[in-house]
Amino acid sequence: MELQEIKILSYEFLQHYWWFLVSLLGALLVFLLFVQGANSCLRSLGWTEEGKRLVVNSTGRKWELTFTTLVTFGGAFFASFPLFYSTSFGGAYWLWMIILFTFVLQAVSYEFQNKLGNLLGPRTFQFFLVLNGIVGPLLLGGAVATFFEGSNFIVAKESLVDAGALTPIISRWANASHGLDALLNPWVVVFGFAVVFLARTLGILYVMNNVDDEDIRSRGSVRLLGTAVPFVVLFVAYLVHLLLKDGYAWNPENGAIFMEPNKYLHNLIDMWYLLVLLLVGVVMVLYGIVKTIMDKNYIKGIWPAGVGVVLTVLALLLCAGWNHTAYYPSTADLQSSLTIANSCSSEFTLRTMAVVSLLIPFVLAYIVYAWRAIDKKKLTSKELTHGESY
Repeated sequence: MELQEIKILSYEFLQHYWWFLVSLLGALLVFLLFVQGANSCLRSLGWTEEGKRLVVNSTGRKWELTFTTLVTFGGAFFASFPLFYSTSFGGAYWLWMIILFTFVLQAVSYEFQNKLGNLLGPRTFQFFLVLNGIVGPLLLGGAVATFFEGSNFIVAKESLVDAGALTPIISRWANASHGLDALLNPWVVVFGFAVVFLARTLGILYVMNNVDDEDIRSRGSVRLLGTAVPFVVLFVAYLVHLLLKDGYAWNPENGAIFMEPNKYLHNLIDMWYLLVLLLVGVVMVLYGIVKTIMDKNYIKGIWPAGVGVVLTVLALLLCAGWNHTAYYPSTADLQSSLTIANSCSSEFTLRTMAVVSLLIPFVLAYIVYAWRAIDKKKLTSKELTHGESY
């Protein structure tokens, strides 16, 4: 009996461990959306053609990190929580296809906008960058909001063993919109636009730090106020809504899903360390923004704000999955809601991947080293003619 209890606890730990890793990847992805945010401000930050190229070359040094993190985020979800992957990526495919399509447009735009023989012209590809900079964060933010607001799907595990079933599909979307119906929820839209303005804020902070151009930095400090204020208003509005709304809880004894008033507020109280993480993250984001606006010589706001974003998003995502919370609620069938217990891989799979995950710190260390090597020298207009440029 004792060995069985130890085994169950071990499996439960692995489930929480992998939700932490997935949440961390999600938090890093939100931070790296500064690439999309800067591109969405391309025309206002880079008023001249040279200024636009400086912004594009600044974000062009980092766009692969955002795309790679997005793919890694999806891969980690597939390996650790395959039922979520099949339900969301397989059911809400219109939402994810639009996101991936805009990221493909981004990659093509960086590669071909200034190539010889470009029939569409640089402005067309710059429009694609702006499109990705707005649509990408909006839909990704909407996808994250469904962790709290729910999605319209049904899970039927019995279809896998039903000999009469024509197609043994474990989950399906309850309508023909396949994910786009989430945008009909006003709170999903609010959170989506909060991520859009957050990405724009981070993008401006990054370009001001990375590009040594007085005109871009002076424009950035002005544009920063216009993006930071909507972000703060939208984020605070959604956070208040989240703490006051009924949440999706599950009973660890029988796995039943039920609605609990103020569930996410209770989660932050029960897991006080997540509340501390959230508050520290919010303070760091505000410090990076306010310091940059108030001090015209301060250009390092991207670092406290970036770390703050990672801490804040990490706390929110952990709040969505830990403490017996359904991280992917179903609005079509409450009992179809996904938890870290009913949607995870086998214990053997989680344990094997946990060993591989020990390499993650070394990968992160290499990314930090490469980042510092690339950004050691600030980007100037000289590099547009003497160095490799987009």
